[in-house]
Formats: sequence, C-alpha cells, structure tokens
Amino acid sequence: MEPIVFEFIEGNEFLSSHSGLALIGALLHRTNLKKHLSQMEVYDCPDPVISHYDIVCSMIGLLCLGKPDFDAIEPFRGDPFFAKSLGIERCPASSTLRQRLDVVKNTFDSVIKKESAALIRRTAPKITPISTSIGDYVPIDIDVSPFDNSGTKKEGVSRTYKIFDGYAPIFAYVGREGYLANIELRIGKQHCQKDTPSFLQESISYAKKIASGKLLVRMDSGNDSLDNIKCCKGQGVDWLIKRNLRHEDPQEWLQIAKENGKEVSLRKGKSVWYGTVFRKTKDFKEPLRIIFAVTERTISSKGQFFLFPQIEVDTYWTSLDQDPEEVIDIYHNHGESEQFHSELKTDMDLERLPSERFATNALVLLLGMLAYNLLRLCGQESLREDNGNIVKRPFYRRRASRRRLRTVMQDLIYMACHVIHHARKWWISFGRYNSWSKVWQNMYSRFKEPVPL
Repeated sequence: MEPIVFEFIEGNEFLSSHSGLALIGALLHRTNLKKHLSQMEVYDCPDPVISHYDIVCSMIGLLCLGKPDFDAIEPFRGDPFFAKSLGIERCPASSTLRQRLDVVKNTFDSVIKKESAALIRRTAPKITPISTSIGDYVPIDIDVSPFDNSGTKKEGVSRTYKIFDGYAPIFAYVGREGYLANIELRIGKQHCQKDTPSFLQESISYAKKIASGKLLVRMDSGNDSLDNIKCCKGQGVDWLIKRNLRHEDPQEWLQIAKENGKEVSLRKGKSVWYGTVFRKTKDFKEPLRIIFAVTERTISSKGQFFLFPQIEVDTYWTSLDQDPEEVIDIYHNHGESEQFHSELKTDMDLERLPSERFATNALVLLLGMLAYNLLRLCGQESLREDNGNIVKRPFYRRRASRRRLRTVMQDLIYMACHVIHHARKWWISFGRYNSWSKVWQNMYSRFKEPVPL
C-alpha cells in the first residue's frame, strides 16, 4: 500500500513538544533558589530588569532539553509554555542570557550546590548504597573526565591527558544512581590531584546533606595522595583509593604476595594472589591498610609460553575491613561513573561549553549539574512501579535500577501535549495513544506537593 498523501492546514491550537519542562518547573519550585537568588547582589548588575532567578531557570530549562547554546533560547521567547512551566516572569534574549552569566561568574556557586543537595535529599525515591558482607556504604565516586573543546580559543582550553585540547572538570557522584553532589571546571592541563583535597572536603559535606549512613570515597590512581586520606579520615568517612605504583618493583610485590597472600589459580599458567599488608607513613600514627592483587602469567590464554613471566600488580589504600577480593570488586564498580560522564557529555550535549570565558563556562557547567540532577530525579521517580496510583510502566520498558538521561528526555521531557488556557486555569492534554501519560501525571502530582520539612 502506498503512503497517504497528507494536506496541510494551520490551526490555532497551542501545542508544545516539551511538556516535561512542567516536571522540571515543579522540581525547581521545591527549592529555595528564588528566595536566595533574589537576595543576592551582583556588583555589575545591581538592579536587573530580568531577575537572576529567571536567567538561571531559563538556562536550566535549555540544559534539560539538551540545548546548552545561548542562542537556543530564542525560539522559546515567543512560547508561553516555556516560561509558565518553569515559573519565570520573563524569558531573556540570548544576548541578555550570555551577558548576565558573564557578569554573575561564581556568585551563585554555593547557593546552587546547597539547593541541589537539599532537593535530592527531599525528593529522591532512594539513595542506593553498596551492600557488603559487613554493612552498607553510600559511595562517593570522584573522578576527572576531560571535555573535548578542540579547535576553539576558549579561555582555559589546553592539552588534556587524553591528548586533545579541552577542559578537565572533576565530578563527585553520590549513590549508585549517580546523583551529582559537586562539580568543578578545570583547565585542561591541570593535574587531577591539584586542588583535589579541598574539592574532596566540599564534596563530602554535600554528600552528608544528601545521604545518611556510612560513606565510602572511591578514587582512581591519579588521586593516590595521602592528603586525600587525611581529608577522609578528618571527615569520618571510609576510603578506597587505587595506588600508583610509580617506581615500585613488580617482582618485589610478587614476592610480598607469595609470602602474605592467598593464591587463586584461574587457569594453567595464570595465578593471582590476594592479600593485605600494612604500611607506615610519616603522616599517620597507625599503619595504613593496603589491599593487593598480583597476577603472574607464564602461559598466554592462547597457550603461548612466555620466556619471562608477565606480572601485573594492583594495590589499593583502604579503610575497609572486608576480604581483599570483595574490596577489589567494590572498587571495580567505581567504573559506573564513566556512564554518568557519558550522559553529561552526550545526552545533555554539555561537552563543548558555549562561552569563550572560563568563569562563564564554569557557571554553565554548575547549572548543568543541577539540570542533570533534575533529570535524574525524573528518571528515578518514573521507575516506581505504582507511582502512587498503581500505574504500571509502559510494557516496552524493562525493569531497571537507573534510567539513562537520554531515555528520560525522550520519554518524559520531549512529550508532546496540547496546552489549554481556560477559566483562568492552565491545562495539559496528552494524546490518546500516549503510553507515558499516566506515569507523567503521577510524577507531576508528587513533585508539586508541599516540600517536606
């Protein structure tokens, strides 16, 4: 059968392709951003025509749509639904948006981070911990992930360890859902450990506002520093940090492993020793625990005999008391944070930051953190099987523990609707065949409830 040939007409219906912004607006209303931003003074903008709150929320709305460019605001200036859904009085022009963020710089940083943490604490269905043999730990995953901004002359763009020009921001995620507790934009050539102790201390304080229970900091070998352990110990949290062997001899570690470890033979020609040693340092009175896994290969997986054995050494600083194998498995789960980086870079299209100024890009990235958490909250709420009213998820979505941001944006944010303004009320109407409408409505009903004290 041949496709139908459609004719075109222009109607007067008020349609919107992004009804999910109403969910974002309801979540923003659960914060005290408007109150705090209205009280803050910006030196170069003492009496703004468009409020700081309207500027911030407009940028967050764009980021939740995956549109980090300033010029992307222009189509929404004539769209009443954009302003009404986010609760802003005036939608700024692209030039106003750019100039205000240039002026604000880092003035709003602490307010945005505190309100983001408070919103997660109030709204998140659950902060999932890591279950271990001797208790649960809420992970704080800290990592650097370079942003590729090659071919630009933006301030702060320089050569990263990934061998491209860009930035090297550092992130702190809380819980297995990957809520962002803290974020910091850095120039590309900055070493990952530089200024990390202060960032770590700040991240732990925000993580304590988000989650209760025991906290576990996980970091890779780029952050192998006793300063980080000092910070964790001072904040009363556990740590699991991969060590950088630097100039340590693998042969010496093999000898240590054979003397102190437990051998596990995985196949012919391959053995692994797991164990624990304690090492004294000048910064701590008590020796620190080191977990090791030393692998010796004499035959390859294809049966090739090696002239000299191949030795692979992995060691970790840790305060955990679990068996070495379990501790190493806990560290390997730290790799989930790479998925969170990917969602920020690709799903939200935030890798190539929009401004030529470093301070402005740092603010955009910080607003991106809040937008990321808003989308994550929508995704986790949509995973509730009943959503308060025994509403099942669409049949084509399988059961999951976390929903990717791209899926949240496609299913919930970019949901088409008919907007109706009648009798001094605003109404949203979804299509007859929309399988997400009931879930969406129940999410909105919960988000617009009064904020719990």
